[in-house]
Amino acid sequence: MNLSMEWLSEFVDIGGIDIKEYCDHMTMTGSKVEGWETLGEDIVNVVVGKINRITPHPDSDHLLICEIDCGEEKPRQIVTGAHNIAEGDLVPVAKAPAKLPGGVVIKAGKLRGVLSDGMLCSIAELGLTLHEVPYAIENGILILQEDCRPGDDIHDVLRLSDQVVEFEITPNRPDCLSVIGLARETAASFDRPARYHTPVVKGAGDDIANYLSVDVRNAEKCPRYSARVIKNVKIAPSPLWMRMRLRAEGVRPINNIVDITNYVMLEYGQPMHAFDYGCLNGKHIIVREAAEGEAFTSLDDIPHTLSAGMLVIADEDRPVALAGVMGGANSEIKDTTSTVVFESANFMGSSVRITSRALGMRTESSGRFEKGLDPENTMPALERACELVELLGAGEVVDGVIDVYRKPWTQTVIKLEPERINTFLGVKLDADYMRELLRKLEFRIEDDNIYVPSYRGDVECMNDIAEEVLRMYGYNTIEATAFRTGIRTGQFTPRQSYMHHLNDLLCAMGLNETCTFSFISPKYYDKINLPADDSCRRSVMIANPLGEDTSVMRTTLLPSVLECLARNSNFKAEKAALYETASRYLPSEEKDKQPAEVLETAMALYGCGDFYHLKGIIENVMADAGIAAEYKACRTHPTYHPGRCAEVFTAGGARLGIFGELHPKVAENYGFGQPVYAAVLDTEAIFANASFDKTYRPLPKYPALTRDLAFICDDALEAGTVESVMYRAGGKLLCGIKLFDVYRGNQLPEGKKSMAFSLSLRAADRTLTDEEADKATEKILLATEKELGITIRS
Repeated sequence: MNLSMEWLSEFVDIGGIDIKEYCDHMTMTGSKVEGWETLGEDIVNVVVGKINRITPHPDSDHLLICEIDCGEEKPRQIVTGAHNIAEGDLVPVAKAPAKLPGGVVIKAGKLRGVLSDGMLCSIAELGLTLHEVPYAIENGILILQEDCRPGDDIHDVLRLSDQVVEFEITPNRPDCLSVIGLARETAASFDRPARYHTPVVKGAGDDIANYLSVDVRNAEKCPRYSARVIKNVKIAPSPLWMRMRLRAEGVRPINNIVDITNYVMLEYGQPMHAFDYGCLNGKHIIVREAAEGEAFTSLDDIPHTLSAGMLVIADEDRPVALAGVMGGANSEIKDTTSTVVFESANFMGSSVRITSRALGMRTESSGRFEKGLDPENTMPALERACELVELLGAGEVVDGVIDVYRKPWTQTVIKLEPERINTFLGVKLDADYMRELLRKLEFRIEDDNIYVPSYRGDVECMNDIAEEVLRMYGYNTIEATAFRTGIRTGQFTPRQSYMHHLNDLLCAMGLNETCTFSFISPKYYDKINLPADDSCRRSVMIANPLGEDTSVMRTTLLPSVLECLARNSNFKAEKAALYETASRYLPSEEKDKQPAEVLETAMALYGCGDFYHLKGIIENVMADAGIAAEYKACRTHPTYHPGRCAEVFTAGGARLGIFGELHPKVAENYGFGQPVYAAVLDTEAIFANASFDKTYRPLPKYPALTRDLAFICDDALEAGTVESVMYRAGGKLLCGIKLFDVYRGNQLPEGKKSMAFSLSLRAADRTLTDEEADKATEKILLATEKELGITIRS
């Protein structure tokens, strides 16, 4: 919305307010300013000149030498090529040196040897068009018809010195899409009285009933329809003050009748329309919905096909306007128009928006109606238009008004609650101060009841009143205070925190997270080689599946992760490592009870590691959770290779998961052409057994002693079992064990193997002696022989 400051001054005294100060303060009180400009600031040193004498140029057939009176002591000599001038004419003169729009600079110089001390200007050279100066010759010098004298500044003569402020009006404030609306805000913001004008229409006799009747057939989409008739219309250009105000607002002047409707729309915020009465069939206006496929040609001569439900203004035969959008070409105001119908109506915003968008016709009118306008504004705007008709001598106003208003506006009343407002805003304002602020905004207050004006449809409750108080008090004056609320800040539960930490840990170890659907096909269990009687096959069935492929809730995540890994393999990815942490769904034994959701982590990889690489990942997960895990070989699980699979347990025997190389048959089911390693961890069990209390241990100060031990044992004995026994026997001195050799051969009995371990022994408070190390080693040897029946290899 553009606002002419000259127009605004009609309603509010803004004297003494700098334009920047005005814009800043209006923004701070809720009317955001995008920017401002001074019209005509690119015109410098242009005045009115009177042509005293014209003589031919001695060396040119088309140039003329003019003696110009510019109100100075001595006339100026200017050479021109224009021939639409005569002695005695008043014309705009750019006195050298001068500036014109577009960066044009006028300097004194010689034309064919004759001095020219300036330039005579056309409307184009002043940045104007025939719309603003309709009496001008488009390609000739502007012969001024305004009341002026030589030497008068052209800014004053043509009203080119206005300042225009551009506002960004929010959708909830359609009342501010008008000069009067912004005048209200200005008066309240600067604590200055507003001056409003009550239109006075004299009338010319006759009776509107002799001319027109109105039938509103959809009162919901057209709550109010007001109309008046103007007879003996004289179509002519509008006066200069109206043309230049429209120009400042960005509206093109056309003729007096059309300009009046646009002027009232800008001043009051109420769109209006003028119909040529002679084009209305049957002296009858009908506000109705269009028929499906009904034809309509708009003012811009574009044909449209209307849809059922679009609201139209029609005569007895066809539509003559699209309600709230644009008039029709069949009722356009022409130079021959003698009688005019002024329409000032209120239409449902959503209906106008639907029509406007469907037909691609966004106009100044539709943009206002879409936001919801004040139904009480139709009559004041209509009276103002008729007053302007009489003021401009554009016609005679027929007595009587048609005003169809079936559901009158009901005023909103809100109780003033100062304490509640102060608590809501976090301020301490006096109740009388609040009342004063609201009265400045033209709210009526009686007995702590606030009566909301009809044009403030956005004010509906206490919160809206609080906003009005706050913006006038000043957002920038609010003192900063600490929160005084008992609400605690949000945070993750320990379980959620661990889930995020586990994701970060797995990603840090080179795995990529994937996310798959919780519902799968029963065939997924076949692909991982589960027996028919396996408990994992007992799944929750989906009542209305999209298909067989999504018919059950998964009881394990492994098939879903393997599907993703296989997809990467099929796309020729050289290596891939994926994981997913999500719920698996275990059906309840009780009927109608929801299935148990248990968190599980599944991971799978190929091309970037082997069995021991995957074991290292799991060891890191366990160590991070503070779990002293034990690993035991598993040779019976159908999904994994019988010789390359292990289960993970706590020291107390709780199972935490399984990992290993995929069974060759399973790998074949997924189309893998290389070894694939996978793991399934019970995330719920890991979290339940985790200990996140970390104890700091400094780096050792004293050196360690090493002892190498080689044992002969049964081929089935696991190294982890031997290490567990040695750790228990070695006590605090044993700080590390490393398996460095496993031997099977002819030198050993059948079914036997040799395992060699390197033991690190260290004391935290002293350098360990050989005697102490040997004594600890002896205890370890005694324990392994007693508990495992193994002896040291000789």
